[in-house]
Amino acid sequence: MSADASAASAAPPTPLSRPILAGIVTALVGFTSSFAVVLTGLSAVGASAAQAASGLLAASLTMGLACIVLAWRYRMPITVAWSTPGAALLAATGTTAGAIEGGWPAAVGAFLVTAALILLTALWPALGGFIARIPASIAQAMLAGVLLPLCLAPITGIVENPWGVVPVVVTWLIVARLAPRWAVPIAFLAAAVVVAVDLVRQGTAIDPGILLPRVELTAPTFTVGAIVGLALPLFIVTMASQNVPGVAIMRSFGYEVPWRPAMLVTGLGTAIGAPAGGHAINLAAISAALAASPDADPDPKRRWVAGVSTGASYLVLGAASAAFAALVLLAPAAVIPAVAGLALFAAFGSAVQQAIDDPGERLPAVVTFLVAASGISVLGVSAAFWALVAGLVVRTVLHTTRRRPRR
Repeated sequence: MSADASAASAAPPTPLSRPILAGIVTALVGFTSSFAVVLTGLSAVGASAAQAASGLLAASLTMGLACIVLAWRYRMPITVAWSTPGAALLAATGTTAGAIEGGWPAAVGAFLVTAALILLTALWPALGGFIARIPASIAQAMLAGVLLPLCLAPITGIVENPWGVVPVVVTWLIVARLAPRWAVPIAFLAAAVVVAVDLVRQGTAIDPGILLPRVELTAPTFTVGAIVGLALPLFIVTMASQNVPGVAIMRSFGYEVPWRPAMLVTGLGTAIGAPAGGHAINLAAISAALAASPDADPDPKRRWVAGVSTGASYLVLGAASAAFAALVLLAPAAVIPAVAGLALFAAFGSAVQQAIDDPGERLPAVVTFLVAASGISVLGVSAAFWALVAGLVVRTVLHTTRRRPRR
């Protein structure tokens, strides 16, 4: 950070509008590129349309407040996001394994257990150490297997509804060539146009009431299947694919994220949002660079403003969450799943790369990936859990040193 600081002192001061704008861009990119995944995941584990919209609102508000608290308190561009890989896990678990044992209330209970585990990570460092000991190849292989069915949606959607999906995919491809950061948000705008054209063509009237945000509270229940098959994989994915990389990305820009306070804030945020349907919030990973890089402000000591701006922007977007949920509800078949799949392409590619990067870990990673992608459900427990078990068992067998017989 000293190099950045010296460069900043030599350059003329930049207007405060620059980090503020960087924060707005961070929130817009983060929200529009993955909100469809969140709604898909919540619906897959039993949420009604109103409950899914409430979950989107709860996640938006809690991560917005968490951004403001952490950035303001520690004067760092710390940004918080919902767990996009976690939402994908929900979608894969609910879609492939059928209804969650205990339904939506059990899913809410699993969210609360996830929150408790995040808080325990802050209070008991040994738990964080246990997560760190899970080989990255196996954790990423599980994530890749979970993401695979969702990433196929744009391909199957072209066959199912070509007139609705092809414009979205073509738009995404063109923008990915010209401005990769905005590829998914612009693809979402293309999907919105498709939805609007379809509504006009069918003469569908929209009830203004569905555009108003509201909270739908659910009393949680706790079932073994939801805790083992949903809460534990959600916790592991959130930690391995969001919190740990988020800290590393911030460190690359010269910021040392205070681990315990960050886990306390995100754990409390997850617990507060869970009864309203929020699945999990965590440190931002990919989008963190938008607020923490020199593009946000040449002076690293002023980039914390971008973190606060990101949080404030999430609060505004949260107020419009019901409108985004209504758009998903009114969309023609296959259009929104296609957008969600496009949003996960980068995460899928990164997960596959990390899973098979080490030749010595490749076979356990492949087994983990295949079990996760299979969607099997055994004893009411989802494939994500069994994928971790299978991968760790195969890895243990292959890496256990054989004892030489005594002469």
